[in-house]
Amino acid sequence: MTTEPDAPPAETAAAAGDDVPPFRYRVELAGEIERFWQDRWAAAGAFEAPNPSGPLADPDALAALGDKLFVLDMFPYPSGNGLHVGNTLGYIGTDVYVRYQRMLGRNVLYTMGFDAFGLPVEQYAMQTGQHPAITTAANVGTYRRQVRRLGLSHDRRRSIETTDPAYYRWTQWIFSRIFDSWYDPDAARPDGGRGRARPIAELVAEYESGTRSVPGRRWSALSAGDRADVVDRQRLAYVAEAPVNWCPGLGTVVANEEVTADGRSDRGNFPVFKRTMRQWMMRITAYADRLLDDLDTLDWTDSLKTMQRNWIGRSTGARVRFDSPAGPLEVFTTRPDTLFGATFMVLAPEHPVVADLTTSPQGPAVAEYRRQAMDRLDVERQAEDRAKTGVFTGSYATNPVTGQDIPIWVADYVLMGYGTGAIMAVPCGDQRDFEFATVFGLDIPPIQQPPDEWFAERRMAPTLRTDRWPEAFVGNAPYINSANGDIDLAPVATVTEAVDIVNAWLEANGHGRATTTFKLRDWLFSRQRYWGEPFPIVWDDDGHPHLLPDDQLPVELPETDSFSPRTFDPDDEFSEPEIPLARLDDWLEVELDLGDGPRTYRRETNVMPQWAGSCWYELRYCDPTNDAALVDPAVEAYWMGPQTDVRPDHPGGVDLYVGGVEHAVLHLLYARFWHKVLYDLGHVSSREPYARLFNQGYVLAAAYTDERGVYVEAADVVDRRDGTFAFEGAAVAREWGKMGKSLKNFVSPDEMCDRHGADTFRLYLMTAGPLDASRPWEPRDVVGMYRFLQRAWRNLIDEQTGAATVVDVPADDDTRRRLHRTIHDVGAELDSLRANTAIAKLIELNNHLTKAGPTSREVAQPFVLLLSPFAPH
Repeated sequence: MTTEPDAPPAETAAAAGDDVPPFRYRVELAGEIERFWQDRWAAAGAFEAPNPSGPLADPDALAALGDKLFVLDMFPYPSGNGLHVGNTLGYIGTDVYVRYQRMLGRNVLYTMGFDAFGLPVEQYAMQTGQHPAITTAANVGTYRRQVRRLGLSHDRRRSIETTDPAYYRWTQWIFSRIFDSWYDPDAARPDGGRGRARPIAELVAEYESGTRSVPGRRWSALSAGDRADVVDRQRLAYVAEAPVNWCPGLGTVVANEEVTADGRSDRGNFPVFKRTMRQWMMRITAYADRLLDDLDTLDWTDSLKTMQRNWIGRSTGARVRFDSPAGPLEVFTTRPDTLFGATFMVLAPEHPVVADLTTSPQGPAVAEYRRQAMDRLDVERQAEDRAKTGVFTGSYATNPVTGQDIPIWVADYVLMGYGTGAIMAVPCGDQRDFEFATVFGLDIPPIQQPPDEWFAERRMAPTLRTDRWPEAFVGNAPYINSANGDIDLAPVATVTEAVDIVNAWLEANGHGRATTTFKLRDWLFSRQRYWGEPFPIVWDDDGHPHLLPDDQLPVELPETDSFSPRTFDPDDEFSEPEIPLARLDDWLEVELDLGDGPRTYRRETNVMPQWAGSCWYELRYCDPTNDAALVDPAVEAYWMGPQTDVRPDHPGGVDLYVGGVEHAVLHLLYARFWHKVLYDLGHVSSREPYARLFNQGYVLAAAYTDERGVYVEAADVVDRRDGTFAFEGAAVAREWGKMGKSLKNFVSPDEMCDRHGADTFRLYLMTAGPLDASRPWEPRDVVGMYRFLQRAWRNLIDEQTGAATVVDVPADDDTRRRLHRTIHDVGAELDSLRANTAIAKLIELNNHLTKAGPTSREVAQPFVLLLSPFAPH
């Protein structure tokens, strides 16, 4: 806001007169000190961590150090505005921890790179006409300057940028390994488990030897094209016609996670439409069990593990086949014991057999309903409070346990992307099915006897007349009406036993089998834009993809001024993507000899999503200059190998990873998937990329909206004397939210360093609360930390001469006891990442020193060392 803030203490003192001591700790002096030490650290390579081998090896330095420690921040996306105060919370927190660990003698790998591909820079380029490469270079330069000014103790030799061809050469190399692999569920892993990625060449060899067969066909009888099709269908990276989120306003496909709850793009706020398009996919579902089970080996918060478990969504149950005029319809259910209550079926509008099941009289209604459903996003279709809609196909299926014919409906609350795209509806035991049956007058037979308490809570007498029930009964209760000629669930006491009985009957009678399914879907891995990693793929005239050889990597982005995807009217849902790379004819077609003579191929024109570069950057930090390999095996094993001395099931990986919880089910899941593929193929020794994860809190700042609900620049808002707020003369409403660009409540750390100095800013941000807690942005409170540093300075330095005032006499017993207690307490707090309480201990000791008179060197030196992780300059 533009209300006049309190002036910093140093400025206030200077304005009060000319009698300010020349060596008082003020912002000008702080700036000089900070620049001096930053230059000295850089010249000395003070924060360089030696590797055990390779170009960054230093055997003597390594021998002098203790255990290794790999600390990693989630690296930033370098936007044009630079870092904001909220970004720096985690970065300063890790720097404090790292400096402390170095003081204990550990060899600490700590650096920062930049995740610089992606949509925001491309959008900015479209608006300004400036090439994304130019914008990115300028933005990265700003970030590097800012992190240096904050005193972050990075090993700058290890810094990377995902847009550097020397980096994305290895992103493409990893994609090549994934594309050239398949998942064998029976293969043994080094960790003793079953199921791992194997090279495609081994799959082909098994087909050729006859140890593996193609169902119903002989491998030797297949044409080259048919063989390629068989193999391509099993790759971990593959192309498929897939339902996608098409955003005409951006001219590209966006991931589910990039769509807001109201069906708009989180970038640009444009409408998003469901379409089917040819896309690259990653077969992450092959790893669903391992991604879920291996969470137990990770030192992550329970809440974050729960988020990943829910996203993966493993469900055990049964696949059940219902006979229909279009052939068997398969559904997945977690409660096969409720089959006796299934009185209708519901198919997703996109289900491929809907057309075959639709009778002529129902044809127009079904077609219109399907058209309307395609305009709705999954999140809208599954909204709890949305009225149920649907249409009858005119056809019936047979319930396998009762033999009754039940109607087949189409409804948009069933999604093609989960399960089989078809459900058996049990309206007495499922609320959505109950509401649907009520709306359309379908049968709701009871199959469980709800307890009297259930009826009492609803203020009604017990009854099996479900038309009198206000809602479905969801719970466990005695079975009724659940028997056929072979089985009877009435005497069964538990759901587990009933499920086992029904599953056994289904399998014995050829109607189904017990199985497991997942909510997790394969990863949409292509984008229709320019600013991303090109795929190392070319296409032949028969439509088959081919990998480029490793010696042709990287495939560099071609230089062009025509870098914008074609955008459309935001409401033009039937528009088709026009990809920038497809316009570059000189680059698009290439003559290559891939082993069968020179041929003309067409390059893949999609690019990888922004997630690609962040899936493996921790590995490159270990060995950033290696031209011969992704990472030297000895270097990876040193920094990231399993620590079985810590615990037998330690998975390896980064020792401490710090970042926001908003990445729980995107970046973290994708990175774990890539790492597991690399582990299976023998390229890394660690089973997981991040052994320990810590989520820092947010900095919450005031944000302001105008009468349209649009956010305005918080810095330009005026705080009126009557307690209201105005922007350009018009009233605005205040709210509190996460500091950032989207809410326009951005505050630069440069501003804080200019006014108070980097050390004061670091101390304020750390003392405002626990690192994992959010805290309000109250810049006026910075003054407290400024005064603390001034008092600490005066206890050690003569403000008139600048000379040290410490004395070479023993400290008194009380001071010595306080010092030793502070050393113990600060260490304990920092071990647990509680910088705020550690600072409180230092303030307490400093207050004692202020009252105790001249400071003994015996106390001064350890006090300065204790303070240095927080205020290192």
